[in-house]
Amino acid sequence: MKKPPAQAAAQPQKPLTRAALIRGRFLSNRLAVAGLGVLVLLYLAAFLIPPFLAWDYQVIDYGHALEPPGARHWFGTNSIGQDVLAQTLRGLQKSLTIGLLVAVIAAVIAAFVGSVAGYLGGWAERAISWGVDLLLVLPGFLIIAVASPLFLGHSWLFLVLLLAMFSWMLSARVVRALTISLKQREFVIAAQYMGASPAKVVFSHILPNVASFLIIDTTLTVGSAIMSETGLSFFGFGVQPPDISLGTLIAEGSFAALPFPWLFAFAGGALVLTVLAANFAGDGLRDAFDPGAQAGTQQ
Repeated sequence: MKKPPAQAAAQPQKPLTRAALIRGRFLSNRLAVAGLGVLVLLYLAAFLIPPFLAWDYQVIDYGHALEPPGARHWFGTNSIGQDVLAQTLRGLQKSLTIGLLVAVIAAVIAAFVGSVAGYLGGWAERAISWGVDLLLVLPGFLIIAVASPLFLGHSWLFLVLLLAMFSWMLSARVVRALTISLKQREFVIAAQYMGASPAKVVFSHILPNVASFLIIDTTLTVGSAIMSETGLSFFGFGVQPPDISLGTLIAEGSFAALPFPWLFAFAGGALVLTVLAANFAGDGLRDAFDPGAQAGTQQ
């Protein structure tokens, strides 16, 4: 039997969960959704399209050097006849991989250092904070540029480690501040009274409550890491030939950007699109995880 309208209206409204609230806030942000969608599409394109292309990024099409975009080469060719579309996707693949790895490694270091400093307090916190402040005043870009010749001939993973070493300090300070606040909460104090070890408290109670910040920070760091890699590669301090990234492609194309704009435009456009998409997605996540947002009710 159907309930009368008055009785149906009197039914209590179903409260939204935190996950549903965050999802709703994020999906209501069109720029954030578009940024995340573009970022996912760029990742898929960079890794899934190359096997289906007619030209590999290393193959030289003799007699077709500096050919403008057309049916044979959709993005044209470079100065030695390599397909620019294949080169751009390969460069995008490398830059996205470096950006993601740097962001994840930096987030892990920041989570560990910040939570340990904030939870232990005392001399340990002062020593760690002093070390973080010291690293913050060092010119990371310049140090990486000076150190890069030491790693010539080695894997690009060394570049990832160098970039990650100078990308975690600000995040660690935020995690430290959050940890200091969290360790005064009742559930952390209760865990301590029950005999939980510091490691147990940090991993079971502190880090899960700073995870939202780390997710946001990781997303935003992807864009900044890609920009750092591009800048280093542009000046010859990053990814080294014969490997390529967006930075090396932009460096090669910048010398002929006016007479042969396709050498520069596609790699530059991919870089701008990637960084904007990562920043829009990160900003949307930050707004969605806003601690001031209160759980509403389902209408």
